Amino acid sequence: MTLALPQFDTARLRLRLAQPADAAVIAAFLNDERLFLAPFEPPRPSEYFSEEYWRLQSARLIQEFIDGRSLRLWLFDAENPGRVLGRANLSRVERGGFHACNLGYALRQSAQGKGLMLEALDPLLAYAFGPMNLHRIEANYMPHNERSGRLLRRLGFREEGLAREYLFINGQWQDHVLTSLTNRRWASKSE
Repeated sequence: MTLALPQFDTARLRLRLAQPADAAVIAAFLNDERLFLAPFEPPRPSEYFSEEYWRLQSARLIQEFIDGRSLRLWLFDAENPGRVLGRANLSRVERGGFHACNLGYALRQSAQGKGLMLEALDPLLAYAFGPMNLHRIEANYMPHNERSGRLLRRLGFREEGLAREYLFINGQWQDHVLTSLTNRRWASKSE
């Protein structure tokens, strides 16, 4: 049996895993937004911004999904399917007694403030709590990133505390507000 790769179509977006043929548009997005995203991301090696890296990475990330370890989606513009607007990732999927993952996301600067990330995360979170059968999704943001905090609260994430010097972002250790969303309808299934 072949596992179907998820795809979500919203009014303005198509969310899907990258294919090797998407390497050029992904590299273009990352290069276009490199300076804008740098204050929110860990240091990246130069190859991260290349087409070749994303040609290879796309196959690896599809395998990660098949193995149940992540779901890393790119947000394509529904009206211009060759344009990447952002990404939304469920990573570090753990099972056993945890059944949880981490949520991460990024959006093109010109797409900010239009409700696109809320539009993208609604179906992704439904998939995480539905077909992926996760119990908990954790998402963390830097205290000064108020836009991200508002988005997570709107999605129902609850604040759990502050982690000091949590992640190495933009050349320094940054504090992060820890939040989570719990699946109240989670049911144990044999794995």
